[in-house]
Amino acid sequence: MGLIKEFKDFAVKGNVVDLAVAVIIGAAFGKVVSSLVKDIIMPPIGLLVGGVDFTDLVVVLREAYIDPAGEEINAVTINYGTFIQFTVDFAIVAFAVFMIVKVINNLKKKEEAAPTPPPPTVNKTEVLLEQIRDLLKEK
Repeated sequence: MGLIKEFKDFAVKGNVVDLAVAVIIGAAFGKVVSSLVKDIIMPPIGLLVGGVDFTDLVVVLREAYIDPAGEEINAVTINYGTFIQFTVDFAIVAFAVFMIVKVINNLKKKEEAAPTPPPPTVNKTEVLLEQIRDLLKEK
């Protein structure tokens, strides 16, 4: 029973729940960025470089062929266009994470830089009254 209780305590801690939420949101964000790159960014770039669809950019190492048994053997290719697309995906995600961290760091700096209130100023009259009080106590 100790193991189950320990697991329950671990699973319901705020950090674990926060991590799970972050992973889910990160996965959804990754899909949005992939669609942004694939459907919005790469087509104009492909058009600028001569109407190229980056997913079609490959280097064929071996053509597809049919072996003596009649089975089709797929071509062996290096899909560098897909690699370019994923690199752009990564750059966008990395930049977005950088901007989020930058905003959080700026917010932390503002919290740390919040000025502490100055100590209360002492009125000269109050100081004189305290001195008189102390003198009266001595007598």
